[in-house]
Amino acid sequence: MILTGRKLILRRRPAELFAEPASDMNTAPTIRRTLEGERFHVIVIGGGINGVAIARECARAGGRTLLLEQHDFAAGTTSRATRIIHGGLRYLEHAEIGLVRESLVERRRLLKQYPHLVHPIHFLLALDRSSNRSALAVRAGLWLYRNLAGGKLQVHSSLEDQNKLERLLDSGRSWSIFSYEDAQCEFPERLVAEWLMEATAAGAVARNHTQVLAVDVRHRRVAGVLLRDQLSGKEERVEGTWIINATGPWADRLCLRSRIQTEHPMVGGVRGSHIVVPRFAGAPDAAVYTEAVDKRPIFVVPWNEQILVGTTEVADSGDPAKAHPSQEEIDYLFRSLFRLFPRIKLSPGDIRYAFAGVRPLPFSPKERPSSVTRKHYLHDHARDGAEHMISVIGGKLTTAAELARQCAARIGVSQKSATTLAIASGANVELLVDEWALEISNAGGIGEGAARGIVEWHGKQALEIARMARQSADLRASLCPHTEHIVAEAVNAFASECAMTLGDVLLRRVPVALGSCWSPACSREAAARIGAIMGWKDMQTGAELETFEAERNAFLRKPARMNALLEAAAD
Repeated sequence: MILTGRKLILRRRPAELFAEPASDMNTAPTIRRTLEGERFHVIVIGGGINGVAIARECARAGGRTLLLEQHDFAAGTTSRATRIIHGGLRYLEHAEIGLVRESLVERRRLLKQYPHLVHPIHFLLALDRSSNRSALAVRAGLWLYRNLAGGKLQVHSSLEDQNKLERLLDSGRSWSIFSYEDAQCEFPERLVAEWLMEATAAGAVARNHTQVLAVDVRHRRVAGVLLRDQLSGKEERVEGTWIINATGPWADRLCLRSRIQTEHPMVGGVRGSHIVVPRFAGAPDAAVYTEAVDKRPIFVVPWNEQILVGTTEVADSGDPAKAHPSQEEIDYLFRSLFRLFPRIKLSPGDIRYAFAGVRPLPFSPKERPSSVTRKHYLHDHARDGAEHMISVIGGKLTTAAELARQCAARIGVSQKSATTLAIASGANVELLVDEWALEISNAGGIGEGAARGIVEWHGKQALEIARMARQSADLRASLCPHTEHIVAEAVNAFASECAMTLGDVLLRRVPVALGSCWSPACSREAAARIGAIMGWKDMQTGAELETFEAERNAFLRKPARMNALLEAAAD
């Protein structure tokens, strides 16, 4: 497969890519077998993109692997990113050429292997005359960036994008606009789901909603973990040869609970906040990379039929699970957007929601957050009295797979070749997404819009979901009136993607609840339709709905108050 612009292409027809489902659909709730007393070669703690990538790598290499996540896979830092797969143009300013090169190599791999989820995107870099970045330095940086990447990406770009941007910019200032290419993963939650399925297919055992209470250390060497199933409340002890602490901003907390003392904190948490606003009139299709009111770099990115603006950098040593954007951060992001585009007809009251996550950057108390390296490193706890335990510090969406390879190599897991889907390119293009969507539509008896949505979100599983949908009209029904994504996708999430709750489905496996039109009515509709197929009683459906709404509201926050000065400025 390949994606050109937003076109998905296959070298082979879908029917040749997928086998028949192994059995009839089973909607019974998953009963998780006990893990008490079992032994694994590798126990990975943390189910964000790094942890899932590590589990996948270790399982593919033949190591018996257990993956544990206290909430749900991709529910933490992964789902709170700017959703860009990039080399990190700004990292060149800090002379981190090695990190940029590594990131660009990984960007190319992701574009080839997951083209339905990772696609090229046109960027416009807009700087006014007050910027400290000179045009000559920017051109030199872009030249180096493209050369490190091996050339330009095939991405739709036009002068119209630049013309749209120029019409929106503050005409009272002189602007320099530069064009370049990068990539976007609108839904990293879906990428994590695919890697999770690849990990379990290779033999990994995956458990979400499972908290690790402590790492068991005996005679200065890790022996296993004590865990608690958050759904049943049952506690179990599992043995392991290696422990990988991939909990991101929770890394130090896990060590503290386990009485593993490090010389100094490993993580210096930095909160990054975003706001999401409606797509405004005249908005370019390109993403914009520019400077905020304080000259920090920020992104204004088309995302999920909305506009994503971010991010901030605020030191945060609190509980990462309770991270939320401050009103000051929300005001800062909106002021930066309005300063850039003073003609847009938006006020702070139009902000749909804001969200925040804590980046697990290396502990660097003497450096400004923007100067702290984004490169990952592996902390070996042998010197801390916990041999065979490694903590993963740092990292980003783009380099998760490379981090996983390095981690597997560090613990001596032998590499084995992994089968990957053949990728089309250039003249080998034979089938556009329209044709694939038509075939999925015919296979499932569903509309082409729904079929396209399944293809773009589920890739290799699209045909299996379509075949499931053919079994009943209830499975072909949309999850709510505002989306073409269907109930069969949700059922597949429970059956094949380790989803355990309504929130796991609607926020991460089939993330329709991130959409612009989602409302409490949509939540009720989706819960009722999914519950009917899953055989939930009214009480269970109500409980799932209540828990989901609480989770969504805690994640996607509507600003509680609006700055009066901003309101006045926007009138």
